[in-house]
Amino acid sequence: MTKAKFVILKDLGHIEVPADYNHTTALASFKAANRKEFLYYADKITDSNFPRPSKILKPGDRLRVFVFGQDVARRTTTIERMDFLREQRRNVLVGAQGAALVFEQKRIDLPKDKWHTSFDEADRLYCDARGVLEVSILDASWRGSFGFRLASLHQYWYRIDAFLCFCELPSDA
Repeated sequence: MTKAKFVILKDLGHIEVPADYNHTTALASFKAANRKEFLYYADKITDSNFPRPSKILKPGDRLRVFVFGQDVARRTTTIERMDFLREQRRNVLVGAQGAALVFEQKRIDLPKDKWHTSFDEADRLYCDARGVLEVSILDASWRGSFGFRLASLHQYWYRIDAFLCFCELPSDA
């Protein structure tokens, strides 16, 4: 059972996809507007490398976002984390685009000294020249700096590695 391994670190509340959001240019627009806010920004986080997340966000979509962390000292796997996300009610996988929205709307509330992964299915991720599937990570340091980076989907994860859970809200919520 995966629930015993993971706990909520923070309920970030609601985010809403802005009225001017365009999925095909979302990451380019995000980079243009926010690049200077990051200590590190992976240039491979682009619309062409992440064109089709499992859930393509649309203007007006509302999501409740939780940050989960592991509650065990040993390392965990991507499979364990993805299984846990699949168990969450109304969970949707939004990839790099979701992490970008969290930065824009909730960066101050992110737990510090954590790397916040926004997972997606393997066939939706960027595959680098070496054949490594990469997932986006939004890191928040205790000093207030941020990074937007990529990591191998199939690495081991530790306590520093938090992950984001996006839950669709009913339209009347």
